[in-house]
Amino acid sequence: MADTNRLLWLFFSLKGRISPAVYFLAGLLLLVIQMFLLYRFTLAPEQSTAQGGWALAFWATVFTAAWSNIALTAKRLHDFGRPAGWALITLVIGFIVFIVLSFIKGDPGPNRYGANTNAPA
Repeated sequence: MADTNRLLWLFFSLKGRISPAVYFLAGLLLLVIQMFLLYRFTLAPEQSTAQGGWALAFWATVFTAAWSNIALTAKRLHDFGRPAGWALITLVIGFIVFIVLSFIKGDPGPNRYGANTNAPA
């Protein structure tokens, strides 16, 4: 159960802090899942039930991943001592923000968002 709670915290909570490596790998996982579903959609015969199912799965994942990206970015921004509201920037310039936040280190030691990186608040 603890692992499930940590995954839910990582992908859906706006509280806490995460390191650049966790941010990068979690974002990459979301991208791989979306690309796999898009790939399966393109392999399905046109106008088939399978194609409709893959399309539905893809779009559900896109909307879920959008929230997950905001949650990941909020926690990454907390590592810099910045508020979660800035995570909405990712809706506009998401890829650039993703690359930058994946490689820049956060505040050393505790800040107002948590004692350390990769720990739930």
